[in-house]
Amino acid sequence: MVPVSYNLRNLAVRKTTTLAVALGLGLVVFVFASVKMLSNGIKKTMGRSAAADVAVILRKGATAEIESQIEEQSINLALNDKSLPPPATGPRGVAELVSVILLEKIGAEGFSNAQVRGVGDGALEFRPTVKVIAGRAARTGTDEVMIGKAIRGRFAGLDLEQTFELKKNRPVKVVGVFEDNGSSNESEIWADLNTVRTTFRREGTVSVIRARVEPSKFDAYKASIESNRQLNMQVMKEAEYYDKQSEGTAKFIGIMGIMIAVFFSFGAMLGAMITMHAAVANRQHEIGTLRALGFSKASILFSFLIESVLLALLGGLIGAAASMAMGLVKFSMVNFASWSEIVFSFEPTVEIIVYGMIFATVMGLVGGFFPAIRAARISPVDAMRS
Repeated sequence: MVPVSYNLRNLAVRKTTTLAVALGLGLVVFVFASVKMLSNGIKKTMGRSAAADVAVILRKGATAEIESQIEEQSINLALNDKSLPPPATGPRGVAELVSVILLEKIGAEGFSNAQVRGVGDGALEFRPTVKVIAGRAARTGTDEVMIGKAIRGRFAGLDLEQTFELKKNRPVKVVGVFEDNGSSNESEIWADLNTVRTTFRREGTVSVIRARVEPSKFDAYKASIESNRQLNMQVMKEAEYYDKQSEGTAKFIGIMGIMIAVFFSFGAMLGAMITMHAAVANRQHEIGTLRALGFSKASILFSFLIESVLLALLGGLIGAAASMAMGLVKFSMVNFASWSEIVFSFEPTVEIIVYGMIFATVMGLVGGFFPAIRAARISPVDAMRS
């Protein structure tokens, strides 16, 4: 077998060509890995909003909070169901109203939707992971709001001590900024429940009820609520709810990204193929010498494949390293489930990097296959004469 050091030497000698092709392959791996990281980030951002002991209750048939409408009288029935034991600490549950408003974006032309959540007194106590990091919590019964730190400064009026309109002629003031471990809650505006109700003419209704339920009691509670025809509600675990909310957006990003990466990969593989063909043409004398020394056609074929794969792995390392830097980037887009803008981050994992390197290896094998066959078929006699 031809020593691998021979291939490494050839790549080093042709450093300019090697670097050019490696950068092309690296770009493909960068796109591939970045898209996978963004898709993973969407799922994780939504998933961080979920608590293991919280049940989400929506109107039957609704797929998202914004589609759901639950009558006031159903709240007590749902939260005082006999199958729901009282929690050890904190409120038994909360009822919230969700809507979206159109706001002007800062730093970009145009407008986008922001999600508004009407909350009651126990909202912060019910969600112990939510922490006010600037200003203070909004007071109940006022036109004060809190905003998540992810959308702070992304829209006109969304910063501490600034004002904006929930609806025309209904201004509210931002008195606090909160964080929630990077969850989708950080992309929301939290206002008083009754303020949101009157603003959007939704008096007497809420969008969602959240109840604290021990995991072991969830099935019994779900069966009790869903069998009550008077309520006409559906129950799901909070983690299941957010998984469904992220599914459409994550799938769209994943499919589009993979299509772009595959399209780019054809160009990268073509570049690798041209480079390896040129290497074969310029090294015919070397190939003839290797054959004369007793190396078989299979050894020559394997050697050139190894060289192509090494070239691809170099590109893969460059692309993977560049994609890791995307972990510092925040990316906002409209979530298909709520039609409001949510800020996501790129979430790198070892698995994504490994997949990126496998993708690079495949590109190297495909790009180097035909040049390797060409090299293996060169006659040693003709090569020595050239």
